[in-house]
Amino acid sequence: MSGKGMTLNLKIWRQSSANAAGKLEDYKLDNVSSDSSFLEMLDQLNEELERSGKEPVAFDHDCREGICGACSLFINGRPHGPERGTTACQLHMRHFNDGDSIVIEPFRAKPFPVIRDLVVDRSAFDRIIEAGGYVSVRTGSAPDGNAIPISKDVADLAMDAAQCIGCGACVAACKNASASLFVSAKVSQLALLPQGKVEAKERVLNMVQAMDDEGFGHCTNTRACEAECPKEISVDNIARMNREWFKANLSSKK
Repeated sequence: MSGKGMTLNLKIWRQSSANAAGKLEDYKLDNVSSDSSFLEMLDQLNEELERSGKEPVAFDHDCREGICGACSLFINGRPHGPERGTTACQLHMRHFNDGDSIVIEPFRAKPFPVIRDLVVDRSAFDRIIEAGGYVSVRTGSAPDGNAIPISKDVADLAMDAAQCIGCGACVAACKNASASLFVSAKVSQLALLPQGKVEAKERVLNMVQAMDDEGFGHCTNTRACEAECPKEISVDNIARMNREWFKANLSSKK
């Protein structure tokens, strides 16, 4: 869109601290370029707020390249907004129209408490990874790893799972606030590879237990997580995690 740009009516969740009450506040933003990213639009708003002596809107961001998963925004009722397979930082304003109203909220889930405004604490994911989302046994150097024969089909599945950026959109999309897609992606990317099989049993048991301990809900089987995942991680990984868990759970009781 050329010329003066768009005028947007923004409804943004404002919350000064984790313990404070929050509410949606209205902002009108003029001259928004359709070439701006969604986060650049928020930057523009914050510049105007600061010029007016008002508190800018706190929101999380880092790479702005769709890699880090920090830009966890609920936009018009959808994690990361209306475009499929797109993070909030890669969402461009050309997908909105002049005069649109846009509601911007933090991800809503008990295990993701709001820190301030649009920023939530997603350290629960870090603790799940610490419970087993790694390979600690010696697997050799890079040439050794490359020498292990792995079929293309298996390698592709592992790489697809490894695309998970831990943004939490799956949790925000799920009515039970389930982290099953996130955990299953981290389990799958290692369980599929020879280097990850040595610790496969302990990994899946510990990570699923950590997920439950953090207060995430059970999978709803509605596939909302898959639909809203910016990396389009498949729910097939959840089925794989369940199989890994049952196998590990049965063998541990022998």
